[in-house]
Amino acid sequence: MRLFSSRHGALAVSLCVALAAGAHAQSAWPDKPVRVIVPFPASGATDLVARVVTQRVAADLGQQMVVDNRPGAGGTIGTAEAAKAPADGYTLLLTTSSTHAISPHLLPRLAYDARKDFTPVVHLADAPSVVLVNPSLPVKTVAELVAYGKAHPGKLNYATSGNGTIVHLNSAAFSAQAGIEMTHVPYKGTALAIPDLVAGQVHVLFDSLPTGMPHARSGRLRALAVTSEKRTALAPELPTLAESGLPGYSSVTWFGVYLPAGAPPALVSRVHQAFAKAMLAPEVAASLAKLGVEPAAPSSPAQFGAMVQTDSARWASVIRQHKITLE
Repeated sequence: MRLFSSRHGALAVSLCVALAAGAHAQSAWPDKPVRVIVPFPASGATDLVARVVTQRVAADLGQQMVVDNRPGAGGTIGTAEAAKAPADGYTLLLTTSSTHAISPHLLPRLAYDARKDFTPVVHLADAPSVVLVNPSLPVKTVAELVAYGKAHPGKLNYATSGNGTIVHLNSAAFSAQAGIEMTHVPYKGTALAIPDLVAGQVHVLFDSLPTGMPHARSGRLRALAVTSEKRTALAPELPTLAESGLPGYSSVTWFGVYLPAGAPPALVSRVHQAFAKAMLAPEVAASLAKLGVEPAAPSSPAQFGAMVQTDSARWASVIRQHKITLE
């Protein structure tokens, strides 16, 4: 009995030491540079958001945050790489709706499972879109656009940044809820669509605020509404689509941070706190506003995960309904 007790006692001591060491490592995070994978190109929106936020996190923690751009295949290459990393807090993924709420329904053979291979950490920010039309179109409100579309079935077209993009999905969801027919005209980016919209060759575009609003404020285009649930401080004069006769319509590009699956709760909490604190800094909000991005309302990792699942289910429905593919 003594030998049995002694062995178990030794095991218990070893286990306690291991747990204490693990807890210390998590509480001490980070004690070396942290790699933040951004699965999109440098100088793009996600990259710029990442650099604004991680700069503040690094300053608060006194440890380097290294943004590592791993672009390709709509963000799925870098995301797959992040999924295979150790869940020790030294590889994070800073990504958007594209990789976790949209691509899983467009690319069934993804090298990662958006739900099972990651631990949601923090919802950082949101970027609403703005509904733009050519001023020659005889509409000044969303209600008038819908009425025009119903009176001229099949005559309206809408530009997007390509099949399966958030711009495409926003437009498809709008036309379905409004009950109007519009023809899809894909471009390789909304920047290429703007000149045709100004020229009247296309009629409607759901664009990002920072690229779309300067054209609206100059009079070259007309802004009708924003896609967010509530009015945005970035363009407070514009109503939401929900206010404009499409109840429940809400769509933003969200930005968030993930850890690989299996991250200990204490570590998740530590990383969450670090990024949530950074988002409260006025200079972070000011820098993001220049990008057309607003800090998200404070939420827990669980709430972030639930939000993403709701967003994912919504886009899955839109993709099925409109038979959207990447072909």
